[in-house]
Amino acid sequence: MLRLALDATSLHGARTGVGVFTSELLVRLGQRPDLDVSAFAVTWRGRGKLVGLVPAGVRAVGGPMVAHPLRQCWRRADLPPIDWWIGEVDVVHGPNFVVPPSRRAARVLTVHDLTPWRFPALTNRAARAYPALVARAVRRGAWVHTVSRFVAEEVRDHLGVRPELVVTVPNGTSALPPCGPGTDAAAGRRLAGGQRYVLSLGTVEPRKGLPALVAAFDAVAAEDPDVRLVLAGPDGWGADALTGAVAAARHRDRIVRLGWVDDAGRAALLRGATVFAYPSRYEGFGLPPLEAMAAGVPVLTTTAGALPEVVGDAAALVPPDDPDSLAGELSALLADPERRLALVRAGRERLELFSWERCADGLVELYQRAESGL
Repeated sequence: MLRLALDATSLHGARTGVGVFTSELLVRLGQRPDLDVSAFAVTWRGRGKLVGLVPAGVRAVGGPMVAHPLRQCWRRADLPPIDWWIGEVDVVHGPNFVVPPSRRAARVLTVHDLTPWRFPALTNRAARAYPALVARAVRRGAWVHTVSRFVAEEVRDHLGVRPELVVTVPNGTSALPPCGPGTDAAAGRRLAGGQRYVLSLGTVEPRKGLPALVAAFDAVAAEDPDVRLVLAGPDGWGADALTGAVAAARHRDRIVRLGWVDDAGRAALLRGATVFAYPSRYEGFGLPPLEAMAAGVPVLTTTAGALPEVVGDAAALVPPDDPDSLAGELSALLADPERRLALVRAGRERLELFSWERCADGLVELYQRAESGL
């Protein structure tokens, strides 16, 4: 039985894309009879809370760890090893760029995108530390898991990782809560404050391109008096740019910022949306467009990064950082119910390519390769 330890720090707090990835993966790994799965968290503020966050079949292990000083140490040396906290295991997986050093275990790290390398101005301080941490782990023989072929090519080209140590296993799609009072389209429209709305979901940060979406919506709203724009997701860093864009919009009275919403609210908003917009400037995968497809909502996104690879022909695509193109495509979709329906049908077919079960199976194969050194 393979002994696996996975960094579950991202389960604390509001779930971002990495938190969803970690949560869904642990659920599937904890069900496998061929694995002994434990989870640890590199956090001081979240000490003692992990035991209530991990799914069945997964043990919470390790004591409190202070993230910043530990990562400073791990940038320079293989000390302290994670074994001091979690004991002896066969494989350690860092699902958020950072995999701690270990005395004996094979190591796997997940690279979701190369934003900290290619666009450091779009990241916060913690993310800007990733390149040095990844570089050291790779030099010490860590395997790199990527969530798309696009990121795999970037890792090989920009990070100099040996091709045989880079393995692509795509993300899956998460099931929405059952449809009912509080999670249905009617509940979403109540949250939005209107019957027709364009929805965007995700943490507010510069990489997501939300100011361009506000500008595009402002142009569309001048010709469409009933439509609203709903922005749901917690503020990350750089949220002031979005605040300024909303304040400058002529139709700001029809722009709704909800902040973080729970799973029920997220499902309701998706089910009630007329169009889902995801104007990312750079993306290593893109879970929210797949969520929208699962909810039966047409998707409008950009050609940035891995998005064309993920959505295929099941979404309308525009160049990133192009409010005029975004406005034109958004206006066309809002005015064309037949095209929206065609995208919804294509989206349902596209979803068949992505499942968390398939993701877990692919990662277990990677763990086995890493542990055996193949």
